[in-house]
Amino acid sequence: MPEGPEIRRAADRIERQIGGRVIDDVWFAFPELAEQAASLIGMRVLRVDTRGKAMLIRFADQRVLYSHNQLYGVWKLHKEDKLPSTRRSLRVRISTEGRCASLFSASDISLWHEDNLTEHPFLSRLGPDLLSQEVTLLQVQQRLSLKQFHRRSLGALLLDQGFVAGLGNYLRSEILFFAHCHPKQRPVDLTEQQRQQLAAQIIETTLQAYQQAGVTNTKPWIEQAIAAGEPRRQWRFSVFERAGLSCHRCGSVIERMMVGSRRLYWCPSCQINAS
Repeated sequence: MPEGPEIRRAADRIERQIGGRVIDDVWFAFPELAEQAASLIGMRVLRVDTRGKAMLIRFADQRVLYSHNQLYGVWKLHKEDKLPSTRRSLRVRISTEGRCASLFSASDISLWHEDNLTEHPFLSRLGPDLLSQEVTLLQVQQRLSLKQFHRRSLGALLLDQGFVAGLGNYLRSEILFFAHCHPKQRPVDLTEQQRQQLAAQIIETTLQAYQQAGVTNTKPWIEQAIAAGEPRRQWRFSVFERAGLSCHRCGSVIERMMVGSRRLYWCPSCQINAS
């Protein structure tokens, strides 16, 4: 499933395609949305943003099209007279001035008014979004100390969208590695300095993944990995997908464990459980 940085980058592309433009045509696959399609024609697309892994297309009349790609959804951008070649099922198509944004295969799609968006069952449970909201280091650090989070293992907490929206599997492994934290440690086990370091990595690693199209590794380590013949799926990461390979930082062998039924990669020498 795409993580927050990938959804944010997709939102940027959609905004460049249809943002600020007037809608010429809309098509919805679902009947409850199809009956509202005509009312969107002539409406301007104000902007496209995200909350965690959800996409929000905002219109001038304060309506918002919510969509969540889940496992299989994908947006494709194309010209109105040149449909994308795909076997996927079309769910939404928005046409503006000859440009189209089409959503395929997703099933979680709904239309909301801005005033009621906080009542959305998914959005209402989300923590702050690092890429679409102003979130400070202090705010993330404070969240680590909240009662509902401070005794959770970090390996589980970093997948909880109620803690910070948009974090996912590869970001979890990368953040914990750069913060020198063991997946089984809890915020309560960390010193104040360690919590600050973890909060900083949550922000910085997520931002780097957004800015560099999913690359979270450092430049020297990337060069080292490429020289060793590692494919992109490995060299783009510092630790994720690198089980059995040497840790860039200390040379120990990277290991893999399952946390929350999902794979997590870590260095047994750099990430010691000192609690």
